[in-house]
Amino acid sequence: MKNWNGFSYDSDEFRFDSKTLKKRWPDLHRGDREPLPDDASLLAAWAAFHAGDFELAVDLAEEIGIAAHAVANKATGIYANYLQDDEKRQLKLFQGAITRAEEAIQALPDDPNAHYFHAFNLGRYSQSISVVKAVKQGFAGKIRASLERTLELEPDHAEAHTAMGLYHAEIIDKMGKLIGSMTYGASESEAIEHLEAALSLTPDAPIAHIEYANGLYLLYGDKRLDEVTELYVKASEMTPRDAMEHLDVEYALSELE
Repeated sequence: MKNWNGFSYDSDEFRFDSKTLKKRWPDLHRGDREPLPDDASLLAAWAAFHAGDFELAVDLAEEIGIAAHAVANKATGIYANYLQDDEKRQLKLFQGAITRAEEAIQALPDDPNAHYFHAFNLGRYSQSISVVKAVKQGFAGKIRASLERTLELEPDHAEAHTAMGLYHAEIIDKMGKLIGSMTYGASESEAIEHLEAALSLTPDAPIAHIEYANGLYLLYGDKRLDEVTELYVKASEMTPRDAMEHLDVEYALSELE
């Protein structure tokens, strides 16, 4: 798929040369725990991702192959979620990332992000279709299995903790506590535990605050609206470290309008 929408914000501050990117890597990847690549081409694909050149990031990743699955799938998922407003194109993007992630899992079964970006894109895809269709295709179980494997391989994977917390919260919201617990093993306490773990691991990441807020609202609705609002406000006031975080901050701002 070509002709992706561009990142419409000023991205000059997010354009890192290889030396700067290597220096900034621990902060930029605290959430996904992706190892610093020693391949210059792969580093260039990540540089494109951080600058908001998501299509270029995927193009460069596809030239590299399966070793670049993480940047390809993260770029695809973030782009589809934030910058693609055509529903059919959005779904195709998620489907492509899911397929790529499945191939990565087969080739690199001990790579945490092979499993994580499978869960991430499958989760976004399932949110875009009907609940009935998602249930029939067994997406909930697949998402949970991929997240559990991610956390087995990398217990400090903050983004996986966020996703697991939302998994529990969304199941409870859609199915209710009883059915959610009996059928899917969903737990209110586990939702909070995972969301708090993500916030503890990445306190400077806007998405950790945004998704914690979303999880609280799914679980408690207006009863904890003050906390939800406070988390969104905090996310909206953060200084983004790359294009993805800029989109997170913009999203938080839009939700507060």
